[in-house]
Amino acid sequence: MPVGIVTGASRGLGLALSRSLAERGWRLIVDARGAAELDRAAGELQRLGDVIAVPGDVGDDWHRKSLIDAAGPDIDLVVNNASILGPSPQPRLADYPQAELERVYRVNVFAPLALSQLAMPRLRPGAAIVNLTSDAAVEPYEGWGGYGSAKAALEQLTAVLGAERPDLRVYAVDPGDMRTRMHQAAFPGEDISDRPPPEDSVPGILGLIDGSLPSGRYRAADLAGVTA
Repeated sequence: MPVGIVTGASRGLGLALSRSLAERGWRLIVDARGAAELDRAAGELQRLGDVIAVPGDVGDDWHRKSLIDAAGPDIDLVVNNASILGPSPQPRLADYPQAELERVYRVNVFAPLALSQLAMPRLRPGAAIVNLTSDAAVEPYEGWGGYGSAKAALEQLTAVLGAERPDLRVYAVDPGDMRTRMHQAAFPGEDISDRPPPEDSVPGILGLIDGSLPSGRYRAADLAGVTA
């Protein structure tokens, strides 16, 4: 049975992806900061397969260790999906509070790398690390300097890690616009009902996980049906 860790799995893309992986027979370790919301999600996921829920903040050292310990000696997949937007409405960089920017980087950059580092000794050959990114990492959208620069840093870490570990598949995946709580927070007061649900991004990510594409940056919309 393949074993995977999915962070930020209580709702949105993390929950949708975990649901599909559980249906495919994966043993999953999932987390989220909100214990009550994670417990509800876990109740659904555990009806589909072997799923262990570990509440906590992926930015905390002890919590990352708990995820690795729950996974056991062999790991096939790490999905770094947990992320934070930062202040909403998003401030211009000239006005961005330093403490908030540090928090965005702690969760969106340092935590994914730290979790991947802990998982390294347990990753089976050919295992995949999937880091969720955004088009804000490559496009200079006004107001997206904090979140976007953090995702840009994550993408470079992903690229270098892929170059350093050719025995693994290390991916940065842009899921595209989604109708999620975080996306709504990025556009307070706006109607985002025209955005697709996160479930629409899952097939492309599954194609990447199931396939053998080389390490790199991919868009979920380009990956649906890809298995090689």
